[in-house]
Amino acid sequence: MPASRLRAAVAALFLPAAFATTIAAAVVPSAHAATPAPSAKAAVAPYKAFDQWADKFAEDWVRLNPQLATSTQYFSGAEQARLDRELTPLSPAYRKKVQDMARAGLKRLDGFAASPLDATQKISAAVMRWSLQNVIANEPFEDYNWVFSQFSGVQVSLVNYMTNTHPLRNAQDVDSYLARLDQVGTRMDEALARGKGAAAKGLIPPRFILERAQFQVDHFLKPAAAENVLVTSLTEKTATMKDLTPQARQAAIARATRIVEQKVRPAYTRVQAHLAEIHPKTGDVAGISRLPGGDKAYARALENFTSTKLTAEQIHNIGLREVARIEAEMDKHLRAQGLSEGGIEERMKQLDARFQPKGEGDPRPAIIASYNEMVRDAERRSASLFNLKPRAPVDVRRVPPLTEPSAAAHYTMPAPDGSRPGIFWVPLRGPTFDMIRMRSLAYHEAVPGHHFQLAIQQEQTGIPKFRSQRIFSGGSAHSEGWALYTERLAVEQGWYEGDVPGLLGALGSELFRARRLVADTGIHTKGWTRQQAIDYGMGVQETERYIVWPGQANAYMIGMLRILELRQKAQAELGDKYSLPAFHDLVLGAGSVPLDVLGELVDNWIAQQKKA
Repeated sequence: MPASRLRAAVAALFLPAAFATTIAAAVVPSAHAATPAPSAKAAVAPYKAFDQWADKFAEDWVRLNPQLATSTQYFSGAEQARLDRELTPLSPAYRKKVQDMARAGLKRLDGFAASPLDATQKISAAVMRWSLQNVIANEPFEDYNWVFSQFSGVQVSLVNYMTNTHPLRNAQDVDSYLARLDQVGTRMDEALARGKGAAAKGLIPPRFILERAQFQVDHFLKPAAAENVLVTSLTEKTATMKDLTPQARQAAIARATRIVEQKVRPAYTRVQAHLAEIHPKTGDVAGISRLPGGDKAYARALENFTSTKLTAEQIHNIGLREVARIEAEMDKHLRAQGLSEGGIEERMKQLDARFQPKGEGDPRPAIIASYNEMVRDAERRSASLFNLKPRAPVDVRRVPPLTEPSAAAHYTMPAPDGSRPGIFWVPLRGPTFDMIRMRSLAYHEAVPGHHFQLAIQQEQTGIPKFRSQRIFSGGSAHSEGWALYTERLAVEQGWYEGDVPGLLGALGSELFRARRLVADTGIHTKGWTRQQAIDYGMGVQETERYIVWPGQANAYMIGMLRILELRQKAQAELGDKYSLPAFHDLVLGAGSVPLDVLGELVDNWIAQQKKA
């Protein structure tokens, strides 16, 4: 791609000042969030009482959620081993316990408001407060999130957890797996009770969402117990386990088979009956506004996921403006590719058709291999842009069959003990594949996107463990905003030079995130139908994801625009003292923080650099 054209593409992508002003004004300030000290001279010694309380509170918070304890390997020894044998409850009593603890935590944070906290402690307090406030504010609306949604419902999340997250390293882990497997039926019944309670209040999903869940449950029940994924995954992962004798392995597989047959399958059958019972009561209206109190539930979701006070109407309008801007840029490049007839989406499909896999055989292994090479290439390209880099490796894998029909690409963090790498999960449903967006997706989910962000945070030693392990964090706007920012960064840094189709794929990915603002608010506040969102360019799986997860789709673009605004502010105020790798270190080194805390960090960093 000629340098002049690349510069024009990059210039067209920069954040218009009007958008920045809108978002900056709407960022929600954390109550009692004190600004970190602007210089070393103003710094104070750590306040030990806060650290002692915060560390203990975080530990108690993790103890409430054994699955979180396992995924983060938060403890060690006997305590970790005990938690590795438990599945997190889904009962009303458990939810009340979480709420009570969150309120107690906020009350104690109030007591530290006037304490002499140092800069790190102030950030930690603000992050904890933001997280706990959301736990409490979200509780009245929890049943608006259907417990059996096709995207992250209990019927799939428990299976994914058992087969992908629960560690199987040795004989003790096998015994823990069996103990947990014995609880799956109970957790499904707890979820069923919650689903029935929500249905009694009229909180039921649209019919097409219900039918997705029915398909998943039916798919789970189709094989006999011995062929169920909960048994076959255990069989596969214990095949080479050194401290497990052949006799013990066969006994474990036999016990797993009995548990699935006697407890797990009957629980899924009860869920199957419930779904069939409520099916006649469902309809085709997609948005949360169809539900009693749905407008308040959506407003809460927007604040939770964007960490701003932006209204649905404001977000809708930002989306429309961003769509127009990106489509104008894409039109130039599509015309240069000889594609001038039809809308942007139609022409992008024509371009993508040119790059579909050709030849006989299953192309999926080659696609996964290509993704892995793109990630390795991104690691090389990132070397000059980042001082902080993760030690943990990242791998690319295909999404498991149970969830692939409705899954989106996503990232899971590496195990802290090194037993599992960071994983970029790719759904490859076929028969066609989204080839020209592969690079931007690899940058978003892996390097330098979520893998850099989350693995670096996990490995940080300069922040408390409860922040490095994301026990308390800044939410989706920060994490998804960063991942989308890295897609933009790749364009700005010329990573697509000589690859105009790839550049169009990147622009198409950003357009997709801008359209999300329009479609999500359209579905949930403007009466958009499922088909309207699909016709707008969202795709079936993505549209249905937004329907069951209201508000989350807005986090990406809103978060990215805020990060860009803060970067531009730093560039403008620091001039020659500005360093892009240093800015990246600041954003990544603090871990996941709410957008208002990120703004404070950048302001103080600017002040420090000016004095340096």
